[in-house]
Amino acid sequence: MTSLAWILLAVAGLLELVWATALKQSDGFTRLWPSVIGVTLSLASFAMLALALRHLPVGTAYAVWVGIGAVGVTLAGIIYLGEAASLQRLLCILLIVTGVVGLRFLEG
Repeated sequence: MTSLAWILLAVAGLLELVWATALKQSDGFTRLWPSVIGVTLSLASFAMLALALRHLPVGTAYAVWVGIGAVGVTLAGIIYLGEAASLQRLLCILLIVTGVVGLRFLEG
């Protein structure tokens, strides 16, 4: 059951990437479809996080969920939205990834 919880958590984190990007595209909820996608996927992401929390420690699960979303949204911003990709920024992303991977393996 713990393996399924980790899968749910990973999918929830990936949905966070999509909903956060959709909210950026919604232009403050003034564009219908990006707003609908952002709100719908955020609810799905929260639901999957809640299910994963039945079997995972809250601190670890939340850090992994946020880490996946933060890294994903930052990379999407760099790749698709032309945001800055400085060495310092990329090193910080690497630190987040290292922390998320470390937490995953420490919790088993």
